Parts: sequence; structure tokens; C-alpha cells
Amino acid sequence: MPDLTHGDDVAAVNSLRSAVMRLSRRLKHQRVDESLSPTEMSVLGTLARCGTATPGELARKEHVQPPSMTRIVALLEAKGLVRLEAHPDDRRQKVVTQTERAEAMLLESRRKRNAWLATLVDGLDEDEWAKLRAAAPVLEKLAHL
Repeated sequence: MPDLTHGDDVAAVNSLRSAVMRLSRRLKHQRVDESLSPTEMSVLGTLARCGTATPGELARKEHVQPPSMTRIVALLEAKGLVRLEAHPDDRRQKVVTQTERAEAMLLESRRKRNAWLATLVDGLDEDEWAKLRAAAPVLEKLAHL
């Protein structure tokens, strides 16, 4: 557990926050479809990882209010990237499913971002690359806490 009264821990947390934010901003610029907002891309990514979900479930996973998610889903549906279908157990609810078009777009987006990131990794030495590979699961865990 980091001790935020200890100088080394404060510096490490600050450095991690700063690096993750800068890298995230740079990755966001590597989009395939500029007409989609980062939030819309994030919702599509969540659907790809988790499968179908209700708008309420998506709102919780994306940390947005349900009315905001309803608007996002409507925009994605209008763009042909998701479908709304009847909930299998509760006909009052809908479930959101990504379309094949969304799946193809996400695959291309991941390919483009991975290629861009790989060019950055080429600038690391073998020891730095080994440390980054070892840190990847920890960063993944942090992203989902």
C-alpha cells in the first residue's frame, strides 16, 4: 500500500498518474472513426468485452448517469453500431448489442493503436520492455478496480 506521506511513494504515484494520462491522451488520437467520441468508443469496447448489457449496466460500468447512457446508446444505434433488443427476462428493459460494423471498427481501431504503441515500444531497451511486459497485468488490474 503506498504511503502518501512518504516522498518516494508520492513521487511514484504522481509519475504513474502523469504518464498514464499522457499516454491515454495520445492513444485517443489514434482513432479510426473521428465521428465517435471517446465515450462512445469506450461503450463499444465495454460491449465487446462484456457482451450484451442493459443501458443501466453500461452506465454503471462506464461510470456515467443512466440518462447519459441512454443518449449515448441512441447515438450509437443511429450510427448502426449497436442494436436494442428486448430483454430475455424483463420485457420492460432493453439489452444493447454491438453490430458487426462496430466489431470491425473496434478491431481496426485496436490494430491502429497497437501499431502506434509498438512503434513507441521500439524505443525501449530490452530491460525496459521486460519491465513493461511484467507491469501490464498490474496496470490492467488498476484499470478495472
